[in-house]
Amino acid sequence: MSEDSLPEDARPEYAQDLPEYAERVLEVADLIPEGRVMTYGDVAEWLEEGGPRQVGRVMALYGGAVSWWRVVRADGVLLPGHELEALGYYRAEGTPLKEAARAAEGHLPRVDMRRARWDGGERAGAHT
Repeated sequence: MSEDSLPEDARPEYAQDLPEYAERVLEVADLIPEGRVMTYGDVAEWLEEGGPRQVGRVMALYGGAVSWWRVVRADGVLLPGHELEALGYYRAEGTPLKEAARAAEGHLPRVDMRRARWDGGERAGAHT
């Protein structure tokens, strides 16, 4: 049964009254396993629609309803203004991190994209 066939009050809270593209982006964010990440561009590519900026806009407006820390910049830099909160999630989930260089502003680690990036696994072939 698809979410579209569910009554409005039975759909996930974030899916109510959202633009269709935003709903799809949030659904992908919900699929990302603990300890793994996708970039904004990865999500757009997975959906075969939009681009990193469109995904970033959706996450900025509606991402609080899902595991927002699992959708990241391609360079692994933590989301400005939410660095410490995201870092707490990454450490709790065991997300691979790269320690910051001494010259890095704030000395915060980055996500180790080589090890943490998720490609959608087997579900990628069945995406919407």
